[in-house]
Amino acid sequence: MADCSKQAYSNDYFDFIIPYGEQTVVPGAEGCTQRIDEEFDIFYYPRTGVPAVKLGAYTYLETPNCYGLLDRTALEVSGIIRMQNQPALELRGNGVMVGFIDTGIDYTNPLFRYADGSSRIAAIWDQTIADGTPPEGVSYGAEYRTEELNAALESEDPFSVVPSRDTDGHGTFLAGVACGGEDVENDFIGAVPQAQIAVVKLKQAKQYLREFYFIPENAPAYQENDIMMGVAYLDRLASARDMPLVICLALGNSMGSHGGEGYLNAYLGDVCNRRKRSIVTATGNEANARHHFQGSFSGDEEFVDTQINVEDAMPGFFVELWARAPELYSVAIISPTGEELPRVPLQPGSFQEYRFVFEGTIVSVDYRLETQGRGSQLAFIRFTNPSRGIWIIRVYPQNLLSGTYNMWLPMQQLLGGRVFFLRSTPDITLTSPGNTEQVITVGGYRATARSIYADSGRGYPVIGGIKPDFVAPAVEVYGPGLRGNYITYTGTSAACAITAGAVAQIMEWAIVKENRPRLSNAGIKNMLIRGAARTSERSYPNREWGYGMLDVYQAFIILQAT
Repeated sequence: MADCSKQAYSNDYFDFIIPYGEQTVVPGAEGCTQRIDEEFDIFYYPRTGVPAVKLGAYTYLETPNCYGLLDRTALEVSGIIRMQNQPALELRGNGVMVGFIDTGIDYTNPLFRYADGSSRIAAIWDQTIADGTPPEGVSYGAEYRTEELNAALESEDPFSVVPSRDTDGHGTFLAGVACGGEDVENDFIGAVPQAQIAVVKLKQAKQYLREFYFIPENAPAYQENDIMMGVAYLDRLASARDMPLVICLALGNSMGSHGGEGYLNAYLGDVCNRRKRSIVTATGNEANARHHFQGSFSGDEEFVDTQINVEDAMPGFFVELWARAPELYSVAIISPTGEELPRVPLQPGSFQEYRFVFEGTIVSVDYRLETQGRGSQLAFIRFTNPSRGIWIIRVYPQNLLSGTYNMWLPMQQLLGGRVFFLRSTPDITLTSPGNTEQVITVGGYRATARSIYADSGRGYPVIGGIKPDFVAPAVEVYGPGLRGNYITYTGTSAACAITAGAVAQIMEWAIVKENRPRLSNAGIKNMLIRGAARTSERSYPNREWGYGMLDVYQAFIILQAT
């Protein structure tokens, strides 16, 4: 493997995700290759001499998507405290590794140490540190193992020894909720306070990708390939220690067909199928953002109009129109002043760009038939310097069966202003990779009132199936901040962390204590679904609650009865 340390950080290089063994993206170009796992490679190419990043030049899947953070008395209602204190079980995460791919961790916080002051963190891979020693088989970032963390904790200035910091706080909060130790004075304990912790601190997305996706300068955004590298790192770390591993992945975006397609989705599904592995994701917080539109042709309509309201001045945004095979659609664009980009002929792989004279807006339309997965059609529509007002995307049918298509705007954290559909639907708003079939996908609810968290992303995936699997507390969840204090968070990230703790409890009972040593990720998911709390007020499963509210204690009660 070549040393790709310079290429991984430099904005002078493009990043591409390629299934292992496939041809290079740009034949003849000199690039550098970083292996993710047996399934995928990252190719880095110098930007000079290769086409600029746009779908007309590369496929939708090759160009890394960017993911954002899913945020804006939980453990009791989830049954976790009862499992900690149940005398015959006392499930606190012993022998289980819980991994976080996020903003890092405040490793100096006492919540992440044993009683003797030593660290409970097995390792930190900080992708943002370019001058450290990376993990074996990886070209970038710096790895710090328990020994180095303990040396740092014993010094007067820990960060001079291990300079990895969580400057955001999101990762520290999630690690605390899932794995924090007990703080009696502040009435806090994590779900699995004796689990080993492993952390991947993601580096920020490269500038060229931020510009292509119009991501605001101050918005945390992370590349798909770096997330995949993080998953591979945690998997190898747990394998080296022969430990069961649950990964808490509280990141997402609104890109893709919402049917579980994509390289990250495929890779997560593969890891979930491995022994002693489980991945927990969240549905995101997009239900009320008005970023999803579902269109349909019910008769002989020539076209259907979709109206998008641009309220703020912004550099740009994009819209994705997806249709399942064999449906095919083409589009026209009408500006707020009535100027029109006529219907763009449907030629898969074509790219057309148009400048609106009165608005000064540039709109590009790119049609794709994605061959990976289910052959869905994508129309990728990109607005540069959009004027304020109502923009219309006029959709024409080319080949109809169901007459249904879906359109999504980026999730709010990755938008530079307020943009929304005038006629939107809150359904099918769960973020990727939460639409991956194999992962455990959790939505959010308010524990104090047992009411749904209004922003919690809703199912179902467009291909069918049930997502979310269930919901967990997500409103005003209590956990550690960055200054040794405690804060409350609202968002499905918190629900993801709580659920990761519940999964670790099951792994301890089943695998570490050898009660069900061959229990799989699918078995854990089904166990939690069976134990989910349900009320007589609604039917299950449904788009908001999935199969009900997380209750790991009830899951064990049902297991005993079967």
